[in-house]
Amino acid sequence: MSDLPLIQADRAVPPPATTTSTGGRRRRLRLLSRTDRVVITLMVLVPLLLVTGFVWLPAAATVLLSGTNWDGIGPLDEIEFVGARNYSDVVNIYPPFVPAVQHNLLWLAALFVVATPFGMFLAVLLDKELRGSRFYQTALYLPVVLSLALIGFVWQLLYSRDQGLINAVFGTSIDWYGDSNVNIWAVMVASGWRHVGYIMLLYLAGLKGVDPSLREAAAVDGASESRAFFRVVFPVMRPINIIVLVVTVIESLRAFDLVWVVNKGRNGLELISALVTQNVVGEASRIGFGSALATIMLVVSLVFITIYLATVMRENRE
Repeated sequence: MSDLPLIQADRAVPPPATTTSTGGRRRRLRLLSRTDRVVITLMVLVPLLLVTGFVWLPAAATVLLSGTNWDGIGPLDEIEFVGARNYSDVVNIYPPFVPAVQHNLLWLAALFVVATPFGMFLAVLLDKELRGSRFYQTALYLPVVLSLALIGFVWQLLYSRDQGLINAVFGTSIDWYGDSNVNIWAVMVASGWRHVGYIMLLYLAGLKGVDPSLREAAAVDGASESRAFFRVVFPVMRPINIIVLVVTVIESLRAFDLVWVVNKGRNGLELISALVTQNVVGEASRIGFGSALATIMLVVSLVFITIYLATVMRENRE
């Protein structure tokens, strides 16, 4: 009887681990067949090669060419390196650059101040499971599926000076795309129409992931619906907010298709992306100069992408 407590104590002690975590991983790898390992290797290697070949290598080549005066015609061994002269010329002696920067900033402000809050507002309404919400989601998201070039043609039916719907309704004869005083605003409305649907979808996905108990607790505390959203729900969606910020900035920088369809980025629609295209593939064929403009866009984009990645990585560590 005196040995019984010792036996029970021995039984209560868990058996020692027979394998380490490293050994367990090795054993799982040995369980994979040769075909499985080949498939996994290809699934990792092929996307890596595609991203390297179509993203990183062209980006690195753009940065290198931005320091040259290459016109895209002569042989590569005759390329002359000019250092930062292209960047100096862009800032000091290239008249379209300043209007392009102003228009990009105006584009960013319009998307961030008007289109993004409106998309969030629509997401809040649709999150209430209103009658016909599926139809509204599809209708609002449809412009996102369309290309900006096609959207430009669609809005041409509204903006046409002679046969456009807007002029027909209001009895005006405004050249919405041709008048340099109004065409930037007309194009931003068309771009914002597409942007609203994208932001609506992002916030709708974020709202679906919010714990309902948070809203219930706010309601019990007597908070109004709007107060509960801005004080409780909105801070919880911090990762979505960072994504929306990055998407909005990138959309303002890559706004190209619409202005190129309208007038190739001239006459009041100068944007940095349009200037890059004009210099690289246009009549000028100044590869080095256009690469300097593209590098400026790349640096601005990387700033916000780095902020996004740092936020995501910090959230994962927590």
